[in-house]
Amino acid sequence: MDPGPTHKVETKFGVKRRQRDRHRTMASKASTPPYPSAAKISDSLCYSQYSASLKCLEEYGSDKSKCQEHFDIYKECKKKEREARLERNRNRSFFS
Repeated sequence: MDPGPTHKVETKFGVKRRQRDRHRTMASKASTPPYPSAAKISDSLCYSQYSASLKCLEEYGSDKSKCQEHFDIYKECKKKEREARLERNRNRSFFS
């Protein structure tokens, strides 16, 4: 019977091998989150608003006053995204 990826290996590099296998196991679990993640800005639901804000800043040479509408729209989107994430977390059980 195979004891799993962190089984003891009888070599002089056994400790390193167990650590590597444990890291691979944890990395594979982390790569598939149970809910949508916005770890990268491009994964965010607000990416288009974010891009529009930056494009506006580039267009107006960093004159923030001309881009306030874009900033407000992006801020509202991030607020809704955060509220949805908090609601998902409230509904998740810690013991499932």
